[in-house]
Amino acid sequence: MTDPLDQRSGDSPPAQEPGPPEDAAAPDPAQRFTDRPSSRYGPRRAHARQPKRKRRRLRRALLVLLAVVVVAAGGAYGWAETRLRRDVDLGAYGDRPPPGEGTNYLIVGSDSRDGLSEGDVRDLRAGGGGGRRTDSMMLLHTGAHGTSMVSLPRDSWVTVPGRLDTLTGKTKRPEGDKLNAAFAYGGPELLVHTVEKNTGLRIDHYAEIGFAGFVNIVDVIGGVRMCLNRDIKDKKSGADLRKGCQTLDGRQALAFVRQRHQEREGDLGRSKNQQKFLSTLAHQAARPGTLFDPTEIGPALRAGLDTLIVDKDMSLSDLATMFRAVQGVAGGKGKQINVPVSGIGVPTSKGNVLKWDAKRSARLFADLRHDRPVTETGETSRERERGGARPPG
Repeated sequence: MTDPLDQRSGDSPPAQEPGPPEDAAAPDPAQRFTDRPSSRYGPRRAHARQPKRKRRRLRRALLVLLAVVVVAAGGAYGWAETRLRRDVDLGAYGDRPPPGEGTNYLIVGSDSRDGLSEGDVRDLRAGGGGGRRTDSMMLLHTGAHGTSMVSLPRDSWVTVPGRLDTLTGKTKRPEGDKLNAAFAYGGPELLVHTVEKNTGLRIDHYAEIGFAGFVNIVDVIGGVRMCLNRDIKDKKSGADLRKGCQTLDGRQALAFVRQRHQEREGDLGRSKNQQKFLSTLAHQAARPGTLFDPTEIGPALRAGLDTLIVDKDMSLSDLATMFRAVQGVAGGKGKQINVPVSGIGVPTSKGNVLKWDAKRSARLFADLRHDRPVTETGETSRERERGGARPPG
């Protein structure tokens, strides 16, 4: 008698389903991949994975392209390093404030006509007057608490330190005068000495650009986009601009930053315009199309270096750091401030001037010297009284 269990566990092989004919062609791997069920991200496709060889070629092409850009940029920067005009001796007058915390740059726009033809001088309204002058001065501070850009109006009433008068050969005693008079009397060195004496800040670096360099930079980057809240027409600077958003070329931009007769606050209003324009210029000049295009790096550097004057210790790296700081202010990573003013159009023996608010300006400069967070807004007394809008940042 046979045990049923033995029947269930017999050695007979299980029945097999018939397989494909032996002569059938093997399915294509790509077709098998296509026939797999779709995932929740969509149908699977044969080209979903790139062959390793193709990816390697793409990586090599990108590396070659990057190397070309780096070499071109490196060559341009190396050339620019040799072109910097390091003419300014910051310690020429001695008796300097002790080094503070953070870094202080003095950025100056001068009326230098280097690089301008007689026709350019007429077109840009850059003629008239003797001596060397400056229309814009900005103090840029970088430190642990960010960046602060402080406009120093050219008509600020300050004490110009004692100096040797090169015309008479006599020593002049300290005297009250406009800030830009220091530049006219003794160039960058006396201007730096005057700023240091009146602020208590040690200037670490100096950068000055003339008319031609300013115009060329604006033109090379394709103009600067500005939005004006009113029409501006000024015969002396040549400004003839309409209300609204527009792209200013080099000539229009120079006229805009120089005009002050259409500003209610005169030189103070001009300083605000200059601060806004400089930030916008730095922001637009730093766009990838300029910084990483070898065909534009050279012209942009050449345009800027033509009339750029810096201090003896300024390196191209320092200049780039200053540029990035200005750009950061334009992007909201810093403060734009006017030196606090207590009086506008105050009559003196040297003409009408701006007088700094003694207490507030002293507090501002102390904060910068010790690299503390800046709380000053730069509003005039009138703006504070009526709750006027604060500068951005």
